[in-house]
Amino acid sequence: LRTLREALDTGRPPRVAGRELGRLRRGQPLLPRVLGLRLRPKSGGGESLELEKALAEVSSSTRAAFALQRLEGMTREEARTLLVAAGMSEPHAHGAVTSAARLPGAEEAEAAGAAAAPPALEDPAVLHLHPTDLVRRRRRLRTAVAVAAAAVVGAGLLAVVPDRGPTGNPAALQALDPSLVVKARADSWQSATRLDFTGWPARGALTDDNELLRRALAVWADPDDSVRVSATPGTAAGPAAGPPQLLYAGEVGDARLVIMHDGLRLVRYGEPLEGEGSVLDFARTDGADGSTSAVVLNRDTETTRYLTAPWVSTAGVHDLLLPGTEPRELAVDEEGVTGPVANVFNRESCTTYPVVRFAGGDGEGGAPAASVLADMGELLPARIGAEGDSPLEGPGSEVWARTACHLSSVNGEGVRSVTSTAFAAQELPGGAGTAQWVCTRAETWRGAGSRAMTQFQAPQADGEAVAPGVVTARAEDTAACGERAPDVVGGILWKSDDEQWFLLAAGSEGVTSLSAEGGVTGEVPGRIAALPASEGAEAELRGSRADGTVVEALG
Repeated sequence: LRTLREALDTGRPPRVAGRELGRLRRGQPLLPRVLGLRLRPKSGGGESLELEKALAEVSSSTRAAFALQRLEGMTREEARTLLVAAGMSEPHAHGAVTSAARLPGAEEAEAAGAAAAPPALEDPAVLHLHPTDLVRRRRRLRTAVAVAAAAVVGAGLLAVVPDRGPTGNPAALQALDPSLVVKARADSWQSATRLDFTGWPARGALTDDNELLRRALAVWADPDDSVRVSATPGTAAGPAAGPPQLLYAGEVGDARLVIMHDGLRLVRYGEPLEGEGSVLDFARTDGADGSTSAVVLNRDTETTRYLTAPWVSTAGVHDLLLPGTEPRELAVDEEGVTGPVANVFNRESCTTYPVVRFAGGDGEGGAPAASVLADMGELLPARIGAEGDSPLEGPGSEVWARTACHLSSVNGEGVRSVTSTAFAAQELPGGAGTAQWVCTRAETWRGAGSRAMTQFQAPQADGEAVAPGVVTARAEDTAACGERAPDVVGGILWKSDDEQWFLLAAGSEGVTSLSAEGGVTGEVPGRIAALPASEGAEAELRGSRADGTVVEALG
């Protein structure tokens, strides 16, 4: 455990705007060096190179999760538990284990279990010693002499060639000029044909600080090794094609922050008020609309501040775990910056889940309807609930109260919106009450990578503390529970108060019959079933529609 803590803590950099600053890369030592000899590590095959490249591109916490699972033979749950014991927060540990499961060969290794072969990595301590190529050295010497002669001639020619800047590309040069940055009018959103970031004005006390803007644009165009760059999944981290739009420039906490938009991406630049280093965060925004009413301006270990859309006039903080309670009013200053909102990223347990309702007249005066947003660890918060289905009131609020603690499973996945809908109610055997079947769907900005899960929410006594629903199945890259595939089937083994086991199953409205095969067999008309079962029984569930098409159980 001590070794794991030291590995996670080694070189951990300071944070700006909720992101860790990068450190300057260490150069190779000058001494000792032997002329004419070369040391190189043993070269692996294609599989080894692919895995090494993938490991180099992920975080240290993901590499730690990889080592625990693939080298130490731990399960996902064992690796996550040890990472939490080493000081990592529960959501970060879950994210590290999830990311490690996407590395090359992870799926096959997990399926093989204890019989899995070790990862295809070469031992970095095994080195090859060999002399340099003498013929090549002589050739390089002759080439160096020729290049030096050409450089002398070229120096004279360069004296008469006009300077075209760092690249010579006019569009690239314009993207570096702070005087060309686009700044929308404060009221431009009211006459815009669509409500997106193009209608956001430039706000903040430093919008006219050309030196700050010049630094931000230069880092965006060509970040060096001291810049910590992050991007949501599916977001390109390259330079702007032309002058971007400025949304914010100012000081928040101990950092100077600049937020810009290039039509498809939101970019946040941050630098400390004192010291060196900077951060650069990218997030996709294609298809943004009026429901995108805030962006994450700054995040520390405990709180988050938002920059609100120009149409937002009021904001209130709600706790999804406490449905029906009065919201806390959230201050929004004249620059559109909110006060601090507690976040959930460094908590040992799920005891609260703050969301913010941003409103601007609920459709009056051209403002869009209110939206409820949650910070999921990225530049853009995710919309909670479907349009016209508030997660803060009515029966839906009870569903969300028992869903909120599961949302950490999609933190950092580029989530645009999350919906959670009860698709069936089931009377439990023995008069044990009514359970709710719920399907939760997280959709992403990039389109691909959507996730869905089904929950069984057992009845609770009045006054009893809200308990999260039981997740019965998960699926990735799925259309389930969405507009394209609204039908879903879920099932769970359940024990009654008199110690009897049942396979409970339910389908959405489009399901007309249910069937089970395997450890439990049976076919039931309708979309609710309770089949006698034994402890630990496994069965395959499926439903059928009226036209005979099959609806497979999620997972």
